[in-house]
Amino acid sequence: MKSTLAQVRTYERSVQLLMVNQFTINLGFYMLMPYLATHLAGPLGLAGWLVGLILGVRNFSQQGMFLVGGTLADRFGYKPMIIAGMVLRIVGFATLGLVESVPALIAASAATGLAGALFNPATRAYLAADAGERRVEAFALFNVFYQAGILLGPLVGMALTGIDFRVTCLTAAGIFAVLSIVQIRALPARRADDTKSGADSRRGVLVQWRGILANRPFLLFSLAMVGSYVMTFQVYLALPLEVRRLGGEGQFGTAAVAVLFAVSGLSTILGQTRVTAWCKARMEPGRALVWGLLAMGLAFVPLLLATAVPVPDGGLGLWLLAAVPPALSALLLALGTMIAYPFEMDTIVRLSGNRLVATHYGLYNTICGIGITVGNLLTGAALDAARNAGMSALPWIVLSLLGLGCAAALYGLDRTGRLATPKSASESVPATA
Repeated sequence: MKSTLAQVRTYERSVQLLMVNQFTINLGFYMLMPYLATHLAGPLGLAGWLVGLILGVRNFSQQGMFLVGGTLADRFGYKPMIIAGMVLRIVGFATLGLVESVPALIAASAATGLAGALFNPATRAYLAADAGERRVEAFALFNVFYQAGILLGPLVGMALTGIDFRVTCLTAAGIFAVLSIVQIRALPARRADDTKSGADSRRGVLVQWRGILANRPFLLFSLAMVGSYVMTFQVYLALPLEVRRLGGEGQFGTAAVAVLFAVSGLSTILGQTRVTAWCKARMEPGRALVWGLLAMGLAFVPLLLATAVPVPDGGLGLWLLAAVPPALSALLLALGTMIAYPFEMDTIVRLSGNRLVATHYGLYNTICGIGITVGNLLTGAALDAARNAGMSALPWIVLSLLGLGCAAALYGLDRTGRLATPKSASESVPATA
């Protein structure tokens, strides 16, 4: 960890601040959101469909507005969108803890989602611009801070929610308030400033969007990467369900699910920078992406092999079968993400030609968000079909094939030169603060 912090200090102040910001954003978000459904269904007594609606509105407002958030960041600057997103999170989180009416809860949920759509593309575009030629390493460090927030957030939230969920909400809002003040004072104003930005700013938004939609290599890359997000999301969906299917809903099941999240987060925190350095020294970005997707596809093999083992009636054998294969899968998914993520973020910048970078990030996130939704529906259907038909191997076969298919698609894009930097990018001048 000391070497990671030492590496962070080699970047300029804005990059350091963006990494700390992302840790704090995830800390505040994940200390609240895992416990929101329980609060809505328990103390507030809302029906299940209303709980689903409120949570769905948050997801839809974020995924559906990523493109708009990225466009605004390219047009008005990265810092204003980051600050606007923070302010919306403050309002949304505080409201979730203070109100009980359904309309107000829906509005607060929508505000928290829109907040993410505003600051996520802006943050990544800002980081890519200020990291310069060290983008890959910067995004590797960014992922360390990202995962650290995810790992610590639920633990803090558990302690605060034990007191009162309102305390959790107001604490999360307070964290975002402090973060907003720090960014207003310390984060330099920043916007895209390449040789074509003047023409871009005068063009209509729809014209810009049509230009991005005509960027076929970028769209093909986005579609090929959707599977990676579907697979990594299974740490929150299929793997916990498998643990509970075998281990039950008691203390063991809860502890085993916690181990999944710990394995995923800690492995990234401890290994991300080393994995990225190793990959960058030995392979081109396209090849690294292929290997990352292959690792994700192979992540479901331990679960597939476990289906051939007779399920013990109880005792240590059952616990091992319920905990070890999912933990190995979580570790391999984390490894695949460690390999792919920094090169993935860098590839988006290269395919954009260093123009309208935040808008490209926004569209990319929207495509992947839609893919996650569809993928989770299909994964859920596969889990149900496997349970009803007694074919426990089915979901893991499907997910493994998804990984292999996406890896093959990326391999084809790389071999045909579609992941190479467009010629127009070499004509761009790096952005300045």
